[in-house]
Amino acid sequence: MRSASRACVIFTLIAAFVPAVSAQVTRLDVDLSDAPRNIYHAHLQIPVHAGETALVFPKWIPGNHRPSGPLASLTGIHMEAGGRTLAWQRDDVDMYLFHVTVPAGVQTIDVSLDALTFLENAGASGPGASSNVLDLNWNAVLLYPKDSRSDDAMFESSITLPQGWKFGTALPVKSVSGDKVEFSPVSLTTLIDSPVIAGVHYRRVELTEPGESPAHVMDLVAEADNDLAMSPQDLASYQKLVAETGALFGARHYKNYHFLLTLSDQVGEHGLEHHESNDSVTAERTFLDPSMHMLFASLTPHEFTHSWNGKYRRPVGLATPNYQEPMIGDLLWVYEGMTDYWGGVLAERSGFLTDEQYRESLAETAAALDHRAGRSWRPLEDTARSVQTLRMLTAPQWYNWRRGLDYYPEGELIWLEVDTIIRQQTHGRRSLNDFCRSFEGGESGPPKVVPYTFDDVVHALNEIAPYDWAGHFKERVNATSTHAPLGGIERGGWKLVYSEKPNGFEQALEKLTKSADFTYSLGITLAPDGLLRDVIVGSPAYQSGIGPGMRLVAVNGRKWSPEILRDALGAAKGSDRPIDLLVENAQFFKTYSVAYHEGEKNPHLQRVQSQPDLLGEILKSLSR
Repeated sequence: MRSASRACVIFTLIAAFVPAVSAQVTRLDVDLSDAPRNIYHAHLQIPVHAGETALVFPKWIPGNHRPSGPLASLTGIHMEAGGRTLAWQRDDVDMYLFHVTVPAGVQTIDVSLDALTFLENAGASGPGASSNVLDLNWNAVLLYPKDSRSDDAMFESSITLPQGWKFGTALPVKSVSGDKVEFSPVSLTTLIDSPVIAGVHYRRVELTEPGESPAHVMDLVAEADNDLAMSPQDLASYQKLVAETGALFGARHYKNYHFLLTLSDQVGEHGLEHHESNDSVTAERTFLDPSMHMLFASLTPHEFTHSWNGKYRRPVGLATPNYQEPMIGDLLWVYEGMTDYWGGVLAERSGFLTDEQYRESLAETAAALDHRAGRSWRPLEDTARSVQTLRMLTAPQWYNWRRGLDYYPEGELIWLEVDTIIRQQTHGRRSLNDFCRSFEGGESGPPKVVPYTFDDVVHALNEIAPYDWAGHFKERVNATSTHAPLGGIERGGWKLVYSEKPNGFEQALEKLTKSADFTYSLGITLAPDGLLRDVIVGSPAYQSGIGPGMRLVAVNGRKWSPEILRDALGAAKGSDRPIDLLVENAQFFKTYSVAYHEGEKNPHLQRVQSQPDLLGEILKSLSR
């Protein structure tokens, strides 16, 4: 009965993604010519019936897994019919719901609205436009009738770009006339799943040979032309990424695929997955600066992997019929966690990262989670269930104690461990590669959704390698623990160690975030001005009385700097003298003596020669 029920649910949800032929079409025209001023103008013609009508602004945004529709950015709402203004009223409970009375004989109402993009945009973490680039998430510029299924609501849309700007999108283009682009009619699901990027400086890169299907294209926009200077090695890596995913999953669930990449320090950095594209923003000099290149190396592989893990195969709790139904994030450690694992592995297999860079990144992830004090009270599953609130908490203070979106990095460790267990259990005959091919591969074709449950994941893994997967995951996901799950690293033939030698990934991260990281020694991270961004509960600094939000002024009587603090760590090593930190706390000053004598510590992976190098096997290319 359980299997039959699952099959019924899957059939129903797949059928839902076939647009109804007879559906009335909403017209949506978006004027983006004011994008440099961070405001988009939209006009809709919405089919309605006479009487009380309810329209909704998209609330629960796929990929965000939370009610992140940028409601505060919605402005300038005006409704009319036949040239007569219609009074509308926001619902007194649901802020995303708008009521309007439609006069008799009226079949269509006109709605005008503006979207402010300098506030957080759903899918972004900052402004959605600058003087030279823009990122359009359609959910920010539309309303639709309440209770509609997003697969049945049809939209015909257009955009007007700033003069001379070029664009990229997976949305099927009907025509282009000057700065106006007309798109073919699609369902609301497809529209919101197909963002648009545009800019003054644009480059299109074909990743597959002419005539090859499906086609893979890179659309790049940047603040300056030289930022688009992709090296031959990077081009080869993107082409290899396409080949590697084909070899890994064995099928593709899109008609064509667009890598939408914005290179800008002005637009909020993010990555958001879609069936037929990924919308990613990285630092302006990602292709030019080796540090930035390393830090963002796994972003595109991560978002591309979501086309299979997250968009095609999706947890039942995230497969909702429209954008107003709440999502349930229990399985985000699969949706995001396994994708995070493949993001790093595919970055290495494709050549974006060297073996050493991959290991440094993995060591940093493992060490950070092994020092995550909040693990003692908050199980990983709770970070997934709490995504609605945790994504809103951007302040770094007490981050280590309250935890954040740990289902991403800890999921990477969990799925590394799964991969190594499968390889050990099957004596190298099977791996997580086989699981992905059977669970997320299937038949190639246009986008569709096949939902899954926890039991489905366990069953599919047992088909690859019999094991107590249910018990294993419950221990990893539902229980608290003082240490991170390092079993994958250890089974893989490596171990986590600390030394004074800098971690290359950590160094690049400090450069990007403009921070000084002493997490693994004193237990603190600092901003350039000495602000203590976080202090780990139980660390030497915490034990001395120091807390986040205070400001470090001096070290052993001398004005603080990262170098001075590192020198003090070296001088205190092996001695019995404490490190004296003069700290300001809300205009009051106090010296705290920190009893720490083990020197500077940075994480690395060290090979265990007595064990097989399974990690090395995992990183081997599949497309050779």
